[in-house]
This record gives sequence, structure tokens and C-alpha cells, in this order.
Amino acid sequence: MKRRLTTRLVAILSVLSLAVALCGCAGDKEGGSKNSITIGIPQDIEETLDPHNMVAAGTKEIFFNVFEGLVKPDSDGNIVPAVASEITVSDDGLTYTFTIREGVKFHDGTVVTAEDVQYSMSKCADIEGKNPMIPALLNVKSVDVVDDSHVAVTLESPDNDFLANIATVSAAIIPAHNANPAGEAIGTGPYKYVSRSPLENVIFEKNDDYWGEAASIKNVTFKVCANADTIPMELEGGSIDMMAHLTNAIKIQINTEKFEVLSGTMNLVQALYLNHSYEPFANEDVRKAMCYAVDKDGILNFVSDGEGVKIGSSMYPNFRKYYDDSLADAYPHDVEKAKELLKKAGYENGFSFDITVPSNYTQHVDTATVIKEQLAEVGITANIKQVDWDTWLNDTYIGRNYDATVIGVDAAQLTASALLARFVSDAGNNFTNYNNPAYDKLYNEAFANRDADAQTAQFKECVKMLSDDAANVYVQDLPEFVALNKKFTGYTFYPVYVIDVAKIRLAE
Repeated sequence: MKRRLTTRLVAILSVLSLAVALCGCAGDKEGGSKNSITIGIPQDIEETLDPHNMVAAGTKEIFFNVFEGLVKPDSDGNIVPAVASEITVSDDGLTYTFTIREGVKFHDGTVVTAEDVQYSMSKCADIEGKNPMIPALLNVKSVDVVDDSHVAVTLESPDNDFLANIATVSAAIIPAHNANPAGEAIGTGPYKYVSRSPLENVIFEKNDDYWGEAASIKNVTFKVCANADTIPMELEGGSIDMMAHLTNAIKIQINTEKFEVLSGTMNLVQALYLNHSYEPFANEDVRKAMCYAVDKDGILNFVSDGEGVKIGSSMYPNFRKYYDDSLADAYPHDVEKAKELLKKAGYENGFSFDITVPSNYTQHVDTATVIKEQLAEVGITANIKQVDWDTWLNDTYIGRNYDATVIGVDAAQLTASALLARFVSDAGNNFTNYNNPAYDKLYNEAFANRDADAQTAQFKECVKMLSDDAANVYVQDLPEFVALNKKFTGYTFYPVYVIDVAKIRLAE
């Protein structure tokens, strides 16, 4: 406990010693304050602290700092070793043997063992119940301890995406001896979970025993900021030091003398998605005409002041090895070219269709509004039909009862399949009813290809084929804005939905 210095000092205390004491006290206080950060989050976390049962992206986003799997993603989209130091794969592609990194400790101070890894992988794959949070883990046949340092995971069939599928909080390694994982968060990450005040905050502290590069900031508070309108005031007033996922309307209110506004992307594919069962959209020339009619730059300028990244297929930029930036300009804005293609397709006088948009996504509604005006220039009449989210999900996405829709499609895992599999003709989530036997053949060959480089090349061919076919009118990866007090630096954007606090540090 710190003692307060008052005027009732003993007479023998010299002026010099008083000055030193005062400086020391002030320095401790300032240092403790400086080594803390408060980060705003838009909603409270889930009730469960069990990573294998977490559902909400906002919960997993911050617990990325607490839990780690055998592997994890880095900021470049690579899958890198974490609790495992090495991975070997059998010749038949069915068995992955993980070498447990030596000396990795849980937050309770115990060392990670092969039994902990076996328990965690069996639990997250739900081998007994066959209902894992990661559906791809249904492919896990068994998890076996080889020896004190090795665990083998055997699959029912080869899966090149297996490592990417387990590089998430949902496949975290947790202690087998924790009898209450839902109420006690014990991981191996750079931060420890400390406490939670429902609807108020979540508190983490630095893990001094972390096996990897240590975090810089000691104390982290995630403050629930449910009312978006108050965020600029909370930042300016100092109740939060950082806020991610800002809209453009909030971004322009931020005091840029005090805060750096960082710009990234949302990691999604926003497009005018076309239902190929609607007669005009079954015609490739009609789809290409629409692509030429839409001015992406005009959309970006209207929706987000020019921020965001233009895209030309169903792959966003942070999937670096699969992304082809040249496709963004495959269909430059050309009204005359669009009219020519419509005439060729037999729609010289245009046609009418509905754009169904979920009303709770302002950016998608705004994008649809611009597209409507641009298509009118070539004689196509678009009627915007706003619906609530549940209606969109059930009627548009699941029921496929729509003409076209503006939405953003993201990826649950860092796999090409997460974005490309939905365009296979018989895929359950092929909500656009895209049907191209050549695409089916190419995708299936790519998925089954065991050669990583060859597989990447084939997936890139899939990406280009969707562009060449004008499968949809691709627009952008929407911008992501983060406000960070200039006292701090180091915030890093990831190709998945995480806030990596360990990379944040005090600015010099």
C-alpha cells in the first residue's frame, strides 16, 4: 500500500528526501497508468468462457489474446505454429502429428501436456457427439497421445484445409484439469482473463510466462460501448483509448490531433449477388453488361468517402495468395459497352428486377442505391426492397427467393474453400444458384490436390473463372476504421476478425 505524504512529516526529513519521495510516488502512478489501455467494444461478451462453445465473433475477437490452438493465423494470413512447434503429415494425408512446444504454460502455471492436447482436440472436434462448433472437424476420426511430446490427429479423409480450420479460438488448447471451462478461462495466450462485469467491461492482464514474444501493455480493459453515438465523446473524454469497427459517420467525428484513425478492410466480398435462376441473370452477356454499367469508384466515393478496396471476384485482398488484384478492373465502367451487350442478349430495352437488402446494414443499402442509379443509365430498372435481417436470412439466403441482393460474404476460416465452395452447383450454401460444370470440375480438382502450390494456382483459376463468367457484380471489400489514441502504436489488421492487443505498445 502506498503511503500519502503530508505536511505532518517528521522534522528530521530533509527537503531533498521529500523531493525524491514525491518524485518516486508520482512516477509509479504515472507509469501504472501509462501501461494500461481501455478498448471499446460494441457489445458484451457471451456468458460462456469455454472457447469451444463461443459463437459470437465479438467474443472470439478479444479472446484471441487469451486462447491459442496448436496453430494460429498471423497478420499476413499464414498459419503458423503456436502450442505445437512442429507438424508432420503422413503420406496419405490422413494423420497429423503435432510436436508440443516445450515449456508452454497455461495461465494457472501448469505445463501443457500431451493429455491436455488430446482432451482439447477431442472436445473441440466433439468426437463423441459429432456436433462441433467447426463443422469441418467432423472429419476428425481420432486423437491419440503418441508420447509425452506428440499427439496424432487422424482424419476420415484428406483435407488440405485442416490446419486452417483449427487455427481459431474454437480449437484452443485448454487444460484437461479445468472442471469448469465455461466459468474459468485458462489459456496459453499472451494475456490472462481476469474478470468480467456484465454489460460494463472485461479485464485482461499480461501473461508474464508467455512462451512467445511478450505483450507490451500490462493491463487491458475492454469497455462495453453499446451506444455508437457516444463513441466520439468517450474517445475524446478519455474513457476509452481505442475503438474498432467504426462507421464512416463516426470516423469523421474523431479528433485527429489526439487519435490516429487507422484504415483497413472488413475482410468480406461485397457484391450485387445475382440469382441465376432469375431469367435475365442466367445470360452471361446480361451479367457482363451489368458489370460494365456499375462504376465501383462512384460507389466507394458515395458509401465511404473513397475508402475500401475494389474487387473483381469472390476473394478479398487479405487472402493474399489467392487474391488477384488485376480482376478489380476486369470490367471498367463503360455505359456504351453495357448497352451493346444488353442488345446482344436480347434486352435492348432493358428489364426490371428487385434488389433485396437487409435494412440494418447501411453500407449495403447505400451501395444498392448507387447501383440502382447507375443501372438506370443503361435502361435497367432496379427496385430496392429493404427487409429485416431475419427475413433476408430466411427468404433470400436460405430460401433463395429473390432476384438480386447486396451483401458482404466473409470467411469463417482462412481457407480458399470458405469463399469458393459456395459456387459449386450442388453446394448447400450456393444461394446465387450459380451453375457451371467447368467451375465444379476445377474446384473439386483444386480441393483434392495435395500439392500446396498447385492447389493455390487452381484456386486462383477458380477466382478468375468467377470473374470471367461475371458470376456477380463484384464491388469492394468495405473499409474498416480503428481510432487509436496517439499514446499507443502497433495496432495490426488481420485477415480474420481479431484484435491482437499483444502487438499494441506505448508510442515513443
